Amino acid sequence: MSTFHEKTAVITGAASGIGLALARRAAAQGMNLVLADIDQDALSTAAATLGVDAARLLLCRTDVRQQADIEALADAAYARFGAVDMLFNNAGVALGRVTWEHSVQDWEWVLGVNLWSVIYGISVFLPRMQAAGRAAHIVNTASAAGLVSMPGMAAYNASKHAVVTLSETLHHELRATESPISVSLLCPAWVATGIGQSERKRPQDAGRAQPAGALSAAIAKKIGKAIASGALSADDMASATFEAIGEKRFYVIPHQGMKTSIEQRMQDILAERNPRFSN
Repeated sequence: MSTFHEKTAVITGAASGIGLALARRAAAQGMNLVLADIDQDALSTAAATLGVDAARLLLCRTDVRQQADIEALADAAYARFGAVDMLFNNAGVALGRVTWEHSVQDWEWVLGVNLWSVIYGISVFLPRMQAAGRAAHIVNTASAAGLVSMPGMAAYNASKHAVVTLSETLHHELRATESPISVSLLCPAWVATGIGQSERKRPQDAGRAQPAGALSAAIAKKIGKAIASGALSADDMASATFEAIGEKRFYVIPHQGMKTSIEQRMQDILAERNPRFSN
């Protein structure tokens, strides 16, 4: 997709972080915006900073874990703007715990937001995009954690690895059918956003994480420092993503330094060598 003006973008997790940065970039391109987030107040506050005319803006309180909410989001978007040209399955949460300290509710919450939201987004929006028969683009936000396996983030890693393979599979299928719809996969590493404090927006029905053990706490502290010191910003992620969309490029890996760790993992797999992890 080479032109964005007057096209319509749907963005989940749009109240903050990379989602809000994507909204800023889309607004600057003259796009109609359908912004979704579980926090209605934060979404309204964020939208007010965009300087977008009300006629080009639709805000939807959305719990992306719920298929019905994604269906309502799609219905609202199509009712308002008649088409969706770009879908950003961006909502995400994180929880730093060693594997054995993850409760079933932790798994359900993280996978619900990070993976099932992408599944629902594709299942609900893609058939309508296909029916329109014109160029469209889907961006799934995964993570560098979907390309390597960092200790202390089992549920997060599993969700992001799943988004990677889901997106790659969809890419192959759309190309096999010569579809005008394309896919990009955004895999950020450390970006200074609020994802490290995801628990603050964890719904009551998702329970609460148990206090972290010593190892989990140490890893979480290290991760927090890495997030806070991220050299690239959410706006950098948005810029890299829109550049990839313009080029119809699938992989978007803004943190070039991660490629060494990704390559090491691939080499370990090919050599059938026990996995290594580089801090």
